Amino acid sequence: MRQPASVAATLERTDMSEEDEFELEPIEILELPLDAWHRDKGARMVEFAGYHMPIQYEGIMAEHLWTRENAGLFDVSHMGQLMLTGDGGAEALEALVPGDISALKEGKMRYSLLLDEDGGILDDMMITAVPMGLYVVVNGAVKWDDMGHLRENLPDEITINNMEDRALLALQGPKAVDALLRVVPGVDALYFMEAGSFFWGPKTDPEPLWVSRSGYTGEDGFEISVPATHAQKLADQLCAQPEVKPIGLGARDSLRLEAGLPLYGHDMTPDVEPVEANAAFAISKRRRTEGGFAGAERILDALANGPARKLIGLSVEGKLPVREGALVFAGAAQVGVITSGGFAPSVGAPIAMGYVDAAYQAIGTALEAEVRGKRVPVTVAKLPFIPHHYHRKGGSI
Repeated sequence: MRQPASVAATLERTDMSEEDEFELEPIEILELPLDAWHRDKGARMVEFAGYHMPIQYEGIMAEHLWTRENAGLFDVSHMGQLMLTGDGGAEALEALVPGDISALKEGKMRYSLLLDEDGGILDDMMITAVPMGLYVVVNGAVKWDDMGHLRENLPDEITINNMEDRALLALQGPKAVDALLRVVPGVDALYFMEAGSFFWGPKTDPEPLWVSRSGYTGEDGFEISVPATHAQKLADQLCAQPEVKPIGLGARDSLRLEAGLPLYGHDMTPDVEPVEANAAFAISKRRRTEGGFAGAERILDALANGPARKLIGLSVEGKLPVREGALVFAGAAQVGVITSGGFAPSVGAPIAMGYVDAAYQAIGTALEAEVRGKRVPVTVAKLPFIPHHYHRKGGSI
């Protein structure tokens, strides 16, 4: 059973006598390569996914709106950057995820889901075909579990390299391309879900970067893998651009919620499968026909017949935020539970996501959420709450 990465202590058995005593031993909280940089910028730091992370600098609302209108720089170096190498790696990975990985061409990316044997979601991930094999980005809170699961279930011939010597920065917002182009020439050639190697720095001694046109805010943007030793220099250069400010975890969460993007450990867990998690798009066409992935029977049945519950969006009446864990009711009957919620600065009102029973999923369905013993009116809303602005071939959205 997976334990939440935010737990700050672990039980360790210290005495095997009849008393069978336990004592708490603190878990070490790690530092990001840019830890001192964040603190110098005035960041408020919190523990998240086993790291000290910046939650905000000047304020969540201001940072959120700046990113929607300009460009925000996020430090996501807590996430796992893995390199899978070895013959047949893509085909072997397909036994664990529902995506068509073997069809990926070099420089192309795919969002996918790591599944347990019953089809429950162990993590969501980004998979990119690179010359060496597959570059995989996984969530920081479960990256060690992911690596263990991959090692246990992939053939021994597949090597899994945890790229701990690299930082990961995300530059997000409508003006991200303008800012990044001045620092890293050529990145404007990428479209959404494409990636490549680019050179940054003086022509006499350029540094290679791995850049993808992707992110988790609903805006156009990039994720940049850089050697940890050079992360501060790159962050300084990006923040020197007039469009860019450093942005914390708080705004990252409100941005992804407005974009209707699930957060692993909250909207996605091993207790749900992809169809009920509103992630059926991650099941590629070929895999729907052929199956052959973990939990395929359960997942393909849900595709054919519909799930008993599903992740949906909810607009909230009034100003009181509806938070994770709040129960959802239709009259006296409990019909769901909130998994993410909060105030949405770009919407100007509270919003939420959660699971509700099949009979209550239609857009416009009136329900209630219970907050501190009080019923708050909520309405099933279309996801995303605001349009995505990805830079796709043939159009921006």
